Amino acid sequence: MQRASHIISANTKQQLGMLFFTILLVGFWYGPPQAFAAKGFKVGIVDPQTVIENTKAGKRALATLKEHAQVRQKLIAADEAELKSIQEELQNSDALGDKEKQTKQGLFQRKLQEYQRRGQEFQTELGNKQQAMVKEFIGKIQVATKAVADRHGFSLVIDKGNEATLKIVLYSRKGLDITNEVVKEFNKKFP
Repeated sequence: MQRASHIISANTKQQLGMLFFTILLVGFWYGPPQAFAAKGFKVGIVDPQTVIENTKAGKRALATLKEHAQVRQKLIAADEAELKSIQEELQNSDALGDKEKQTKQGLFQRKLQEYQRRGQEFQTELGNKQQAMVKEFIGKIQVATKAVADRHGFSLVIDKGNEATLKIVLYSRKGLDITNEVVKEFNKKFP
């Protein structure tokens, strides 16, 4: 299955990474430093992308998004084939009269413009669907993460980030990553 990083736009990932980074900085800025040194302060790490990719609902959403993109890609491919056919006719237009040649060139230009417009519309549509999916899942991931954090007494859970966005966690001690437990909780809460 294609990784979500190929489906979820880089712009959306970057925005999410910056949001989590800003929240983290605000927490450090306004939170008293003694609180971080206090006994019982536990930090966890979660990878939201992995949660989306490994939950039942996430897999369904990614499959739906992929199917939507494939249907649109087939339409674009059909437009490309039609444009290529018209272009070949124009290249072999020695038998055509000037009027017929102009008509074919006009048809080619209209089809090319339609193709470009449709491609832009599909990109915008897919981007909007990706953003809506990410927004919905981030809310659900927060609910599942909070449940796991409350159950285990975590004071702070940080988005792990990744290379495609902003890598927030550069190092973590083994055992701080609670992603697998968040996946299980997510599957319980959002089957």
